[in-house]
Amino acid sequence: MDWAGWALFGLVATTALTAALVAAQLAGLTRLDFPLVLGTVVTEDPDRARIVGFLMHLGIGQGFALGYAATFALLHRATWWIGALLGAVHVGIALTVILPLLPGVHPRMASPRAGPASTAVLEPPGLFAVNYGVQTPTVAVVVHILYGAVLGLLLDAT
Repeated sequence: MDWAGWALFGLVATTALTAALVAAQLAGLTRLDFPLVLGTVVTEDPDRARIVGFLMHLGIGQGFALGYAATFALLHRATWWIGALLGAVHVGIALTVILPLLPGVHPRMASPRAGPASTAVLEPPGLFAVNYGVQTPTVAVVVHILYGAVLGLLLDAT
């Protein structure tokens, strides 16, 4: 397996994915601020949460990059299109399983069943994260396919 490639290119791909998500948010394509969502798990301060969340996202991205690298090693082949396909599977699971479950474990996120007494500061993403805007699923798909394609291009399958 390409350990050096995983260590470096996992960071490159995750940084590219996070930068694309932030750019999409700033362009008004989505209201999803994933570094904020992750960071508010550990701190209430939104400025500090974005920094902590970015670092958390880098760590999570490294974990996923390890899975991609292992898959390429098992297939004895790493290409942009295999990486893009893995990215599509990755985002499918994220949008349909992980994000809808997040309100159950996030201390500052309302659940879909939260009543008026809720003090949560983040709204739940909902299925496909559409609560953060109707273009959010498209943005998520594009950036995760980009993530996988970058890893497929840069990682060595051996």
